Amino acid sequence: MFKGFSEDTIKYLKKLNENNNKQWFEANRDRYKKVLYEPFEELVLNLGPFMLSIDPLLDVNPKKTISRINRDVRFSKDKSPYRTNMWIAFKRTYQDWKAEPTYFFEICPDNYRYGMGFYNLPKEFMSKLRSMIDEGEKKFTKIHSLYMKQNIFKLEGEKYKRIINPDLPEELNEWYQRKELYFACSRKIDERLFTPLLVDDLIEGFEKIAPIYNFLLGLRGR
Repeated sequence: MFKGFSEDTIKYLKKLNENNNKQWFEANRDRYKKVLYEPFEELVLNLGPFMLSIDPLLDVNPKKTISRINRDVRFSKDKSPYRTNMWIAFKRTYQDWKAEPTYFFEICPDNYRYGMGFYNLPKEFMSKLRSMIDEGEKKFTKIHSLYMKQNIFKLEGEKYKRIINPDLPEELNEWYQRKELYFACSRKIDERLFTPLLVDDLIEGFEKIAPIYNFLLGLRGR
């Protein structure tokens, strides 16, 4: 049963940021497991049945959903061996899952975030979405209306600087201009993170954007 993360979770991430080396990590491996991995595992197990009610094809196995603490430094200028953030990602088991809509929850030393979107937005997906916006299709206008009425998530992601369609209102350009597309709720570290109420927050939020998730799946032809 998920009881919440702890203040030691945040302290651990901050200390890891200050001591990002193998010697420190190995000396604190048991602490990593206790204050970081095990609470994440409990959170996944608690959320699993609800996530499957949204999409029965989502992978809810903790070993597949929880991020690794080790960084892949082969192609990175930053050779720090460990991540100073950690996340879970509920996704379908496609070969290229980064091009599919994914639910996520992430903890960093100073904040935490949760939401849904793409890690790598396919260009053909945005072409379909822009065509729907141009043509005023009801499927999109319904989803846009749902997004505008909620107050948990903000549409985020890098945009093109050049305005592609200057005739669109600003609220539609929030979709139209995107190179990246995700819906995120960002919070500073607060007491909710340290209690089981975090599960309620995630369920409420994830359920609210489930129609958007299904809309995105449809555009991907899933």
